[in-house]
Amino acid sequence: MLRRLLLGAVLLAAAGGGLFWLVTRPQPLDPALLDGLQPGDAQNGERIFHLAGCASCHAPPGAEGGARLSLAGGHALKTPFGTFVAPNISPHVEDGIGGWDVADFANAVMRGISPQGAHYYPAFPYTSYARMEVQDVADLFAYLKTLPPVAGRADGHTLSFPYTVRRGIGLWKRLHLDAAPVVEFPAGAPEEVLRGRYLVEGPGHCGECHTPRSLDGGLDTGRWLAGAPSLEGEGTVPDITPSADGLGAWSPADIVYYFETGFTPDFDSVGGAMVAVQENLARLPDEDRQAIAAYLKAIPSADR
Repeated sequence: MLRRLLLGAVLLAAAGGGLFWLVTRPQPLDPALLDGLQPGDAQNGERIFHLAGCASCHAPPGAEGGARLSLAGGHALKTPFGTFVAPNISPHVEDGIGGWDVADFANAVMRGISPQGAHYYPAFPYTSYARMEVQDVADLFAYLKTLPPVAGRADGHTLSFPYTVRRGIGLWKRLHLDAAPVVEFPAGAPEEVLRGRYLVEGPGHCGECHTPRSLDGGLDTGRWLAGAPSLEGEGTVPDITPSADGLGAWSPADIVYYFETGFTPDFDSVGGAMVAVQENLARLPDEDRQAIAAYLKAIPSADR
């Protein structure tokens, strides 16, 4: 009898392990999405680079000017789940992404999967980048390949169990990795608003800081852009919906001016982590800033 119970327990454990392995498997992009890609346009890729704020995490801490294009990694993000360290994404063949092809890069950015088939932790905001157009990702890859290769790997993450079980991220992705837009607009919505949705919800990944999170660290999209506790220390990240506590009193022109100059309508100036974001936004074409402003004024207010 005892032998049967032990055998049953072993079989049950094996079945459970097999099911876990199945449901947590990485799910790469459909290869058809990569068919027909145009050669990467590095000029557009530079625009995407600034919009996505790549240097904010992947440049060496404290880097300024041209040094922000040496993407050796090293920025540490301290979270309730542990400390995540941004890796080297320079075109160095051994230590960066110089040995990758465009499919490797697209699967990393849009699916959070390494070339070796492992899950990346969602400190890398691929849940937002999943909404990107594949051609924009290919263009970004083309731009990154023009930057200087930097030898050396960044430190590893500092995590405790169970977050060290990287395979479990596959379950988390089933809950939170979705390429669909967060905000649905009625038919006939202005093209500028739809363009702003793409920029904010996709490469701009604004929700990663401005949206509250659930207990498992996923974004609470029911409170989209309604403000959240800061992931990097004390304080809060503000509500940027058109609410009374958010951007309700700001005109689209006020928002665009803030992106360009760092000054609010009350003549206050940008501060904290937003400084780097504003500097990146100032590098974008004016039509991108206008589209982002139009979207932020069109989304549901946090106080509704």
